[in-house]
Amino acid sequence: MECEICHGNIEPGEERVHQGRTVCEDCFIEASMTMKACDPWAVRSAKATEKMLGGKAELNPLQSRILDILEETGGLEKEELLARLGDGVTPRELETQFALLRHMEKARAEKRGDRVVLRTW
Repeated sequence: MECEICHGNIEPGEERVHQGRTVCEDCFIEASMTMKACDPWAVRSAKATEKMLGGKAELNPLQSRILDILEETGGLEKEELLARLGDGVTPRELETQFALLRHMEKARAEKRGDRVVLRTW
């Protein structure tokens, strides 16, 4: 059997169903564990953690790059930001890292006309 997301082989009995699609366990976990940018409890937790660390959030290298690009440009649409980050970053990874930055109140999205622009807080 083949996973409908990654097209990898699934051993008999190891398949999962997610939103009507037959997927492998790895794709099922990834699809099921989506992070939401607008999550009040995650914001509260991130702010409490930052306070415990002395008021300085620790960013990973990708989060730092995202913030640097957004500061330099004044904000970009998701596709433009993804292009600037390069081939090594997937749309899913950008969404996850942006959600984390949103929880830390370092970045946010805003509507500019008919576009949604990612920008610094």
